Amino acid sequence: MAGVCTPVAVVTAMADGLPHGTTVGSLTSLSLRPPMVTVALDRRSRLLPRIRRAGRFGVNLLGAGQDGVADIFASPAADRFDQVEWYADEGLPRLRDAPGWLVCRPRRFVAGGDHLLLLGLVDRVWGAEGAPPLVHGHRTFGTHSAFTRRKHLSITDQIAAFAR
Repeated sequence: MAGVCTPVAVVTAMADGLPHGTTVGSLTSLSLRPPMVTVALDRRSRLLPRIRRAGRFGVNLLGAGQDGVADIFASPAADRFDQVEWYADEGLPRLRDAPGWLVCRPRRFVAGGDHLLLLGLVDRVWGAEGAPPLVHGHRTFGTHSAFTRRKHLSITDQIAAFAR
């Protein structure tokens, strides 16, 4: 499965007034009506009980070049939020530079091996138009190839490609 590219996000929750979060590579759109996403978290994740108690979670969709942010939240360090700029948005920790943001409520927790799949109802969405996403595949970070090609085209060539 290492060859399957996945979006990279930081899932967050607040507990006892403190921010908590972890990097995930298992975010998937589930439904448009109602708007839902799925996120898989390890059963041993310290974030899971916090999401259960809070009844809400945030999804910070990372953009190309935010490999360092993904690494920070994938680490066991206790001071993750001291290393990034963040603020509370609807009572959830939101990363200032993340180009996408979802506010979700867990509707169901589904067992799947050593993980739990959170089926989340999306209450609010915010996204920077056209921001290249951070993806992970073959054990490395990157972005979608169309965004890579677009970055190297002149503005005139980008407009012509878009018009096609």
